[in-house]
Amino acid sequence: MLQFLQDAASVEIHPFDSLTASVADWARLQAYRRVRHHEDYPGEPLLPDSDFEHDLRVQQPLSDWRRFLAIRRGALVGNLLLVFRREGSPGYEEHGPFVHAGGGVLRANRRQGIGTALLAALHDFMPTRGQTIATMKAHLAEGNAFMEAMGARPKLQSVENRLAFDALPWNELAQWQAAATQPGGTLAWEIHAGRVPFERLAVLMAPFTALINEQPLGALEMPRIRYEMEGYDTWYAEMDRRGGEHFLVMLRHGEEVAAMCDASWDARFPERVYQQLTAVAAPWRGKGLAKGVKAAMLNLIRDRHPAVRTMLTTNADANAPMLSINQRLGFVVHRREVTYQIERDGLASTLLAAGSRRSMRRPWRQR
Repeated sequence: MLQFLQDAASVEIHPFDSLTASVADWARLQAYRRVRHHEDYPGEPLLPDSDFEHDLRVQQPLSDWRRFLAIRRGALVGNLLLVFRREGSPGYEEHGPFVHAGGGVLRANRRQGIGTALLAALHDFMPTRGQTIATMKAHLAEGNAFMEAMGARPKLQSVENRLAFDALPWNELAQWQAAATQPGGTLAWEIHAGRVPFERLAVLMAPFTALINEQPLGALEMPRIRYEMEGYDTWYAEMDRRGGEHFLVMLRHGEEVAAMCDASWDARFPERVYQQLTAVAAPWRGKGLAKGVKAAMLNLIRDRHPAVRTMLTTNADANAPMLSINQRLGFVVHRREVTYQIERDGLASTLLAAGSRRSMRRPWRQR
C-alpha cells in the first residue's frame, strides 16, 4: 500500500534517525520546519535550531517516537511524527494500543497525495508496536478537512486561550484569592515557585493523577492519564539546561489537595507563561477555589517575572466552569483545535479507497 501511494504521489517516505542523521539531513529538516512553522503558526516564536536538535536527540524515559520524511525530487515536502509509550515503562500495556500522530505538508505541495502517503506510513508502522488507534490534531481549515476526508472521527474540541497581563483586574484577583481561605476555615495555602522539591512531588503524584482524570475530555479513547516522577525528572533537567521555572499553587485540607493550579515559564520566551492544570477536588467545588488558586498563580507570576505579558492555556470546550472563569479574567480565544481518532482498520479502508481513485485517474492523465 505504501509503495503504491508513494509512486502515485511521486514521493519517497524515509525514516529520520536523529542519532545517525548527517549535517545535510539536519540542515534540510531545519529549513523545512521553519517554513512549516511560519505557514501553520504565523507570528509565533520559533524554537532555536540548537534546541530543536537537542530535543530530538534526547531519549525520554516514558515516551518513544519515530519520524518519517516525505521527499519529492530531493526536497523535503512533508513529515510524520509518531509518539507512543516507551516499551517497558510503567503502564506500557495500558498505553500500548495508542499512537499520537502529527506532521503535515508544505502548503505549496498540499492536495497532491503526499499526506495520504504519510498516512500509509502510519498504517504500516502501527502493527509493529501493536497499535490500533491513532490520535491526531488539527487547527487549520485544510487540516480539519483532511481529517474528515480520511474518515477520522472528531473526539474532542478545545481552544487555546490567551490572557494579556496588562488588562488583568488585579484588585478583583486579590478578592478572589482572599475569599478562598476564609478566617476560621480549614484550608491552607501551599505555594512553590521555581521548582517543587522532588520529595514533595512524589507525594503529589497520586492526588494529581486523580484530579486530572476528572477533567472532561470529550469522547477520547485513551488510557488513564498518569502523573509520573520520571517525567518531572527529565522536565526539570531540561529547565536547568535552558532556563525555566515551574510554579505550583495549592489549597490543602490537611494533607488532602482541595485545589491546585500549576504553570511554567521558559527563559527562551520570557514574555510568556504557560498555564497547565487547574483543578478542584469534587467535595470542594462550587466554593470559588478555582478562582482563588488562579488568582494566587497570577499574582505569583507577576511578582516573580514582571516582564511576562501573556498567559497561554488550553481548555476543552466541555469544561464550561473553567472557560467561564477564564472569560471573566479576560482570556480570549486565539486558536481552536479538534482532536481526531481513527482505528487502523478504518485507516486501511481509507487508503484502499485512495489507491483505487488514483488507479482510476492514472489512465486519464496519460492520454
